[in-house]
Amino acid sequence: MRVMHFLAALSLFFLNCSYTVLGAPLGASDAAVAEAAESRCGNEVAPAEVAAIEARVTQDFKKAADITKRADPFVVNVAWHVIYTDKTTAGGYLSNELVSGSMLALNDHYRGSGFTFKYSLGNITRTHNDDWFKNARKGTRAESAMKNSLARGDSKVLNIYSVGLTGGLLGYATFPWDYATNQKLDGVVFLHSTIAGGSMANYNQGKTLTHEVGHWLGLYHVFQGRSCTGYGDYVADTPPQKTPTSGCPPSKSSCPNNGGDSIHNFMDYSYDRCLLGFTYGQKERARKMASFYRGI
Repeated sequence: MRVMHFLAALSLFFLNCSYTVLGAPLGASDAAVAEAAESRCGNEVAPAEVAAIEARVTQDFKKAADITKRADPFVVNVAWHVIYTDKTTAGGYLSNELVSGSMLALNDHYRGSGFTFKYSLGNITRTHNDDWFKNARKGTRAESAMKNSLARGDSKVLNIYSVGLTGGLLGYATFPWDYATNQKLDGVVFLHSTIAGGSMANYNQGKTLTHEVGHWLGLYHVFQGRSCTGYGDYVADTPPQKTPTSGCPPSKSSCPNNGGDSIHNFMDYSYDRCLLGFTYGQKERARKMASFYRGI
């Protein structure tokens, strides 16, 4: 069923994903890359939980307004919270120039999606807190304290927190359908060195933030469920994909007859230089999610 959905919508997919399986065996460095990819994002969701979420989403969307003919853009106001341990870039102290460059990159990555992300220098906060910088992983006391202290706005406002995540984790985000029950925790948290122009090799084009904002707008990973069957990420024009992508392979196919994995999709785990865009179906889902759950 999933493959049929994909083939029917393939003409809508603007990325060229006609790849074959990568044949080179993993060497030592590749194994390290693969290990890092497994822990890159904190938004992996169990299939049973996703099924329950999507049953609710289906019912909610029956009550949603038709946005297919909406002409005005989806404008997202941004509040950026710089958490630092010392006043150096390595210590997380991001300059106005770095934040501005990241916002330019974010808008460029979402070009053609209908979304525009707006911010001003007055909406940047800077907080010296060693605990938040080092320990604000998902579900921690540090995360809760940081967000309860700094969060601004309502469901329409994207709160971004740049911190010093460790252990290979590059970022995590809240989903739009959780806003009603976790308002203060809403937002995106990401590793400061992955900012556009940052210091982290292979992840310094700002695409970690783009990926996490995708979750904030209701997108799953393209390998959601890690299976070649079922509904995967619940987007018709992304092929079934069993594994996240490591590095920047010339080709990869983790499921038979899938036409190639979405190695260039922002919701995969490839290196930044390999991530190029979203599909039509992903953009449509994000707009519906933003409209219904966030009132954007």
